[in-house]
Amino acid sequence: MTETSNSTSWPARAVVTAGMPYGNKALHFGHVGGVFVPADCFARFLRDRIGAENVRFVSGTDCYGSPINEGYRKLVEAGDFTGTISDYVQMNHDRQKATLDAYDVSLDIYEGSGIGHAGEVHQEITDLFVRALYDNGYLHRQETLQFYDAQAQTFLNGRQVQGHCPVQGCKSEKAYADECDLGHQYAPVDLINPISTITGTVPEMRPVHNWYFDLPEFIDYLRRWVASEEADPTVRRVVTDTVREFLAPPIIFVKQEAWDDYLAVKDDLPEHSFRPAGKGKQSFEIEFADIAARDEARSVLARAGIRFRTGKTLVPFRITGNIEWGVAAVDLEGSENLTVWCWPESLWAPISFTIAVNDALGLPRDEWHRWWCDDDAEVYQFIGQDNIYFYGVAQPAIWAAVQPDNERHLPPVGHDLRSTQLVANHHLLFGNKKASSSGSVKPPSADELLNYYTVEQLRAHWLALGLDQKPAGFKPKPFDPDPNVRTDSRVADPVLKEGALLTKVFNRLARSCLYEAKNHFDGCIPLGEVTPSVRDQGIATLSRYDELMHQVELHSIMSLMDEFIRFANKYWSDGIRRAENEEDAGLRRQVLLDSTYLLRIATLLMHPVVPQGCEKICDYLDFDAHEFFSWNYDFESLDELCSAGEIEQGSHPVRPLPPRTDFFAAHPSQFKR
Repeated sequence: MTETSNSTSWPARAVVTAGMPYGNKALHFGHVGGVFVPADCFARFLRDRIGAENVRFVSGTDCYGSPINEGYRKLVEAGDFTGTISDYVQMNHDRQKATLDAYDVSLDIYEGSGIGHAGEVHQEITDLFVRALYDNGYLHRQETLQFYDAQAQTFLNGRQVQGHCPVQGCKSEKAYADECDLGHQYAPVDLINPISTITGTVPEMRPVHNWYFDLPEFIDYLRRWVASEEADPTVRRVVTDTVREFLAPPIIFVKQEAWDDYLAVKDDLPEHSFRPAGKGKQSFEIEFADIAARDEARSVLARAGIRFRTGKTLVPFRITGNIEWGVAAVDLEGSENLTVWCWPESLWAPISFTIAVNDALGLPRDEWHRWWCDDDAEVYQFIGQDNIYFYGVAQPAIWAAVQPDNERHLPPVGHDLRSTQLVANHHLLFGNKKASSSGSVKPPSADELLNYYTVEQLRAHWLALGLDQKPAGFKPKPFDPDPNVRTDSRVADPVLKEGALLTKVFNRLARSCLYEAKNHFDGCIPLGEVTPSVRDQGIATLSRYDELMHQVELHSIMSLMDEFIRFANKYWSDGIRRAENEEDAGLRRQVLLDSTYLLRIATLLMHPVVPQGCEKICDYLDFDAHEFFSWNYDFESLDELCSAGEIEQGSHPVRPLPPRTDFFAAHPSQFKR
């Protein structure tokens, strides 16, 4: 079944990647439920749809970056950790991997940017990308100011400085050296009220040299790129709307109260356009032709003591940094002992992971081109909305910058890297608030949740929340802040809504078919022609599911499957009741045949959502899992899964199902509520 009736088409090969958690902590529910479970559901579907050998599901720990340095420093100073920073990252990586395994996240690789063979490959790929950007003329060495703690006598990394975000309209009070916790980028000198987290003092600004990618050069390219993304119905609006915010011209916002001060220095500013404050706004705008002019204006305003905020726009994208812990940067023009900033190297890390998987399979090193460059391949990047700037602005521009370009030919990275398809989810909230393990609202860890829910209950619930549409609240009853709610048996647990479909309806359908085969058909499922209306319902559901999965509308998948599984269960209940009332053996046989056909469709389609229970159903139906979980059939009947001998006999033997067997069980703690 390579195409359905709606002509949905799929790539010949696909890479699915799910971002990279920082190696400074365990995973909270947002990591797992907001990104990894949706990515896993989609990767599992693709394996069933186009063949497991044609899918690479890759991710790993982000081993570098200032959050890791800061987390390690604090633990060591508190006497809570005695190993090296590498040991610290490895410890957290092992915890992350164990959690993902516990949630049935079926990654082909989960190593890290500095761990195992993937780490070695990543150093090679990082060298190629940085050299490519330099050789193609898009890297420029700049002297910038970096925060320096005079009391501690040390330069500060990004997370060792905190202040208020300077970007107009952003209310974040958790802003770091050049990036706030909402993903906005700015120059360090613009950070409002900076404080060193080491000593609590106001840090100085001292000059350092680093390499920057000329991102503003790609504004026209990015405008064309986002226009093509907007024309693609599979791309979510949150992606294109967010990208467009950064394609605005360079603007400075000045409070209306500073109007007279502005007039005093107006003629000293570079050429600019003025816009008065709009209705309900407190600031007027001054717009510049480019970043250089805006930065010159910034200096003029600062000398005059005029406070201002900058708007979102394209700024040079930092490639290197001055902290020791990081991927080593290739030596360019004598710039030694620099490391690559964690964000740019994390953008191409999935390529490193793909190569590491292929290496493990004994494939040629250049095999990765078939996955990242060929027209019949696709890369699906699952991310949270906070990271759209990096994957939707910086990455497309970097991909374009390393391409062969007539006069600038670049082997061996110089291949036509395909733009990744960004699957961005809105925030998975804890209750009604954004949760962060470093914020005031402490979310439960992913591991803690498994003390109250089964993996499949949580997977089904998270996928049903509709994060592709809007932020959604995760409200587990055992973690409700109101103790009266936690202990009141009359209050339903929202997390168990989808689980009831599994433990009651889907469970009943599977058990009914298998017990009926055992008790009335000598342990066999009848074969033959499916009732046409039943077959049509199954094929229509397959087609609609395929269309929804192409849009990655996972909440709609859950709604569709709720409707279909309830239909199948009702078909069984009504049909077997009628057959028993009429004592019609032929009808009884047809009802079991039809119901098992519906069970087959339901189990195939729920496999990406709740794999363990579905594979258990397949096991008891005694079909080969590789064949059973495949879309390469017409889905006309069960006969296509059976041998010629079984078709001739008109029956397929199934494994005997012990009494009270559950395919989808409730968590033991739920029996006590």
